[in-house]
Amino acid sequence: MSLRPNILTKFLLRRFFSGVGLVMLVVCGIILAVTFVERLPSNPNAMAALYESWVRLLEYVPLFLPLAVFMGTLLASYNLTKSSESIIVSSAGLSPFQSSRPFLVGAFLIGVFATTVINPYSVNLSAQNITPNHLRLVDNMIWLRETTDNGVITMNARGMHKSGDILLFDNSTIYIQDTNFKLTHRIQADTVTLSDQGISAHNAQIWDNIGRVHRADWHSDTMLTPQTVLDRYLQPDQISFWQLPAFITKMQEIGAPVRGHLVQLWTLLFLPLTMISMAMLGVAFSQTKQRRNYSFGVKFSLGIITCFAVYFLVNMFNAMGATGALPPILSIIAPPLIIIAGAGIFITSFDTI
Repeated sequence: MSLRPNILTKFLLRRFFSGVGLVMLVVCGIILAVTFVERLPSNPNAMAALYESWVRLLEYVPLFLPLAVFMGTLLASYNLTKSSESIIVSSAGLSPFQSSRPFLVGAFLIGVFATTVINPYSVNLSAQNITPNHLRLVDNMIWLRETTDNGVITMNARGMHKSGDILLFDNSTIYIQDTNFKLTHRIQADTVTLSDQGISAHNAQIWDNIGRVHRADWHSDTMLTPQTVLDRYLQPDQISFWQLPAFITKMQEIGAPVRGHLVQLWTLLFLPLTMISMAMLGVAFSQTKQRRNYSFGVKFSLGIITCFAVYFLVNMFNAMGATGALPPILSIIAPPLIIIAGAGIFITSFDTI
C-alpha cells in the first residue's frame, strides 16, 4: 500500500512528459523546418543553414515552452480520460489536486532545466555570431566612447559582427579629442577591428586637426576589449542566466540602466513558477464529468484562446516592469500567481466524481 502513491506518481509523470515531449517535437520540428528553408539561400551549404536554424530554434524555445507545457498537460489528461485510466487514479483515493501534483512537479523540472541548461547553451551558441540585432543601438548606430588621461576616443559604426575573439565594426568613424575636447584626428574606415591588443583600421582615411587627409593603417591602444563592448551593449536575452547577477551589479556600478536585465533575470528565475501555472491551467481545462465522448477539440480550442489571453497578460506585466510602472520582480511573479489562483478555484469548485 505504501508503494501505491509512488507508482502512481511515476505513471502520471511519464504521461505528462510524453504529452509535453510530443507537443515539443511537433512544434520544434515545424519551426526547424521553416527556419531551415528560410536560411538555406543565405548559407553556403545545408549544414550551415541547419546549424543556424538550430540556434534560432533555441532562441524561440522560451516563447513557446509555456504553451507546450499547457498543451502537453491537456493532451496527457485527455489520454488518461480516453483510456479510462483517470477512473483508476480517482479510485485510488486521489483528489484532483493530488492527481495533478506529478504534472506540477514535471512542469517545475522543465522550468529548471530551461533556465539552467537551455538558456546558457542558447546564449553561448548565439554569442558566436553577434549581429546588430543582438545589441542596444542609439539612432540605429553603435557608439563607443572611452575617456583616458590623454583625451577622449569616440567611435560610431553602422554594424558589427564577431569573428573569433575580435569584433569587426562596419562603416566606422573614430573621433580623437584631447583633454580640452578639441578634435585632433578623425579616422574613417570600412572596417575597424577591436581586439585585446587595441583598436585598428586598415587603409583608413585620416584627417588631422588642420584638415589634411591621407590614407594609412591606423592603430591605438585602448582599454576597450571585445568582452567589455559586448557586456555594455548586449540585450538582456543575450546574457546567460548564470552571468546575469554579476553583469547587473557591474552595470549598476557604472550607472547603466539595468531594468530590462532585472526583468530578464526574474523571468528566468521564476520560469519554473510560470511552468507550474501553465500546467495547472491545463489541469483546470481537462476537468470533465464525461467518461466518453470527451470534447478534446473544444477544450483544446478554448485553451489556445486562453493561452493567447495569458500571453497578452504576461507581456503587459513585462512591459510595465520594463518601463518602471511596476517593480521588476512583481511584474514577473504576478501573472503566474493570478493563473494559479484562478485555476485552483476552478479545480476546487469542479466535482469530478
